[in-house]
Amino acid sequence: MGNSLIHQTFKLVKNESRPALITYTVAGDSSKKKSLEILKSISKYADICELGFPHNTPIADGGQIQTSAYRAIKNGIRINDVFSIVSEFKRFKKNKPIILMGYYNMIYQYNENRFIEKCQKSKVDGLIVVDLPFPENKIFASKCKKKNISFIQLISPTTSKKRLKQIIKISHDMVYYISMLSTTGGKLKVSPKKILEEYSKIKKINQSKNVVIGFGITEKTINSLKKADGLVVGSAICKEITSSIKKRQNAVTNVTNVVKRLKNKII
Repeated sequence: MGNSLIHQTFKLVKNESRPALITYTVAGDSSKKKSLEILKSISKYADICELGFPHNTPIADGGQIQTSAYRAIKNGIRINDVFSIVSEFKRFKKNKPIILMGYYNMIYQYNENRFIEKCQKSKVDGLIVVDLPFPENKIFASKCKKKNISFIQLISPTTSKKRLKQIIKISHDMVYYISMLSTTGGKLKVSPKKILEEYSKIKKINQSKNVVIGFGITEKTINSLKKADGLVVGSAICKEITSSIKKRQNAVTNVTNVVKRLKNKII
């Protein structure tokens, strides 16, 4: 998928000798309107925007992201609202890649083919389905590819070498490395040095595949991981939204400042 927006973005950041900054926010937090405003504002600094479907039992998500998801659900956000946020955003910034992240159960209930078509129509660039692992995801991934949507495979420290090779071989524009075995937003239990050691083993399999690191990345740790192709920051952003709401401050401004600071640490 050499001409995709995701592929082009990685090419661009490599020319600038830095990783791609990938932000994660929950669609509809704290309202549909507000989450679109946040997305538009942080896209000035984010290279790729990841948008999560709010889910009431998010197995991989830590406290900060769960809090965001509950706020969005409480506000009545539905799947079609998420697609309309993406469509609106793409009208505003058509060249900024957007990745949706969700759980298979929700896609299954919506109808798989209808869901992929809706992604295509809204100009979604990539999809992460947390609970649809390889090889069970092969058919779904190829359906995505046919519609020019990058299906993003997940790998973790416990993925065997054989499996790693298989996943990297069939992966599309990028692979997401879950750097530690905990829910998102946990403190880094593994040193950045150890994470980068594991990361370089993965990169050796195929240098041309973009591998991004997620889980536990904050303003404190981001600089020490900047050798990666891309870094995903989610919990630190969701935490800032929560804090802004509690303090009755402007979440758009505060979150944008966090993303700006993160970006400055990797350029």
